[in-house]
Amino acid sequence: MIAEIKLGLCNPPEPIYLYVNQGEVDGESFVWYKFNISQEKKIPVPQGALTGYLSELRLTTKEFKGKDNLKLDIVVSADEVYVVRTGIETNFAKSFLLAASLIQDFSKPLIIVANAGDENTVFCNLYDAASKSRIEREWNKNADWATIIHDIQFRLGGTPSTPKLSVVPQPVHPQDLRVKNIRTLLDYPLDLVKEWLQFQDVDRPSLLDITKINELIKTMCLAWAADKCEYPNEAESSYQKLVVDVVASGADELTAIKGWMQQLQATKTGAM
Repeated sequence: MIAEIKLGLCNPPEPIYLYVNQGEVDGESFVWYKFNISQEKKIPVPQGALTGYLSELRLTTKEFKGKDNLKLDIVVSADEVYVVRTGIETNFAKSFLLAASLIQDFSKPLIIVANAGDENTVFCNLYDAASKSRIEREWNKNADWATIIHDIQFRLGGTPSTPKLSVVPQPVHPQDLRVKNIRTLLDYPLDLVKEWLQFQDVDRPSLLDITKINELIKTMCLAWAADKCEYPNEAESSYQKLVVDVVASGADELTAIKGWMQQLQATKTGAM
C-alpha cells in the first residue's frame, strides 16, 4: 500500500499507541485509550474499532512490580501507524490471536474491534474490512500462544528463529528512573515504595502528578535521615536547604542528595 504523501506542516511520524483497558475518565467510558506521557493523563478513544493493515506483531517487555511484564504489540498501518498494546495474558490478546491465526493473506485490511466484557475485561473481534464478515475461531484457553504468534509473524513476512518473539526493551520513564536511582542510593526498601504506590492506586511513579513523586522522594530521604539528626525537624530543614533549594537553582538532584547525605553523616560522626 503506497499512501499519498501530503506536503506541509504535519505531526512527527511517531506511532499512535492504543492501550486496551475498560475504564472511565471524567465520566467518559472507554475500552482503549491513548496516554499523554508529558501530562501523565489517559485520553479515552471513543471509537471502538480500528481499520487498517496488520503489519507487525511483537512482544514488548515492561517492568511491573519488579518483574518483566510482557505486552503484545499489534502494529497496524492506516492513516497513521497505530500500535495496539495489551497484556499477553489478556482476553483481548488471546481473542485477537485466535482470530488472526485463521488469516492467510494479510495484504487485505482488517477491522479490529474492542468489546467490553464483564468485570473490566475487554475482548477483540476481528473483521474482514471489505466484506465486514467476522473472523471467528472457537475459544481455546489452552492454545499454544507462542506457536500462534510465530505463525502469524511468519505470514506477515517475518522469519523468527524461535517460537518466541524477540523482546523489545521498553524505554524507562524518566520519573520512574529518577525514583529508582534515588531509592538505590538511599538503600530504601523496594517493598515500602510498592506499598506507598498502592495507596496512590498506581503501580509506578510516572503515573503520579510530579508533586506526589516529589513527596515520595522526600519520604524516602527523611526515612534515611531519621537516625542521623538530633532534632526531628533538623533533617527536613536541611533537606529543603541542601536538596530542594539546590535542585531548584539548577543542580543535579542525585548529586545534591549525595552531598546532603554526606553532610548529615559528617554531622552525626562529629556529634559522637
